[in-house]
Amino acid sequence: MNWVVLSSIGAVFMGTFVMIMRIRSAKKPASAKKIILPPLFMSTGALMFLFPMFRVTPLEVIEAASVGMLFSILLIKTSKFEIRDQDIYLKPSKAFVFILIGLLVLRIIMKSLMSASFDVGELGGMFWILAFGMIVPWRVAMYMNFRKLQLQLQGQTTNVTTV
Repeated sequence: MNWVVLSSIGAVFMGTFVMIMRIRSAKKPASAKKIILPPLFMSTGALMFLFPMFRVTPLEVIEAASVGMLFSILLIKTSKFEIRDQDIYLKPSKAFVFILIGLLVLRIIMKSLMSASFDVGELGGMFWILAFGMIVPWRVAMYMNFRKLQLQLQGQTTNVTTV
């Protein structure tokens, strides 16, 4: 079995994992830590670029990061918070699951088409940049929205205690 097929199978498992985590996270209050940690954990993947087989050109970095940021718009649009019982929760979104599946299918198609033109390591590096370029803006937007609601909650608490 070749690397493109194996990495695509891995992407399907990771996508499934993300969907399960998203469904579970909607049942518990959100926190800044839960929003910020995933990109930090993912950032360790940048160590792959220490190895020559994963290195990409500056133009490829710009292309992959741009596509990732473009894809992040869909995730940002479907990630909304709400206040329930004086806590902040991520609103469940049916669209999120379909968007994630669509992005996963698109990623597999792109990887299959591009595997003829790029070395497997270089392609892996480009898709890591794409994913990182998608998760960082998404999580920054989530954090900003979370902070707005957190400040709103603190304002409500302050008003209630001063009355």
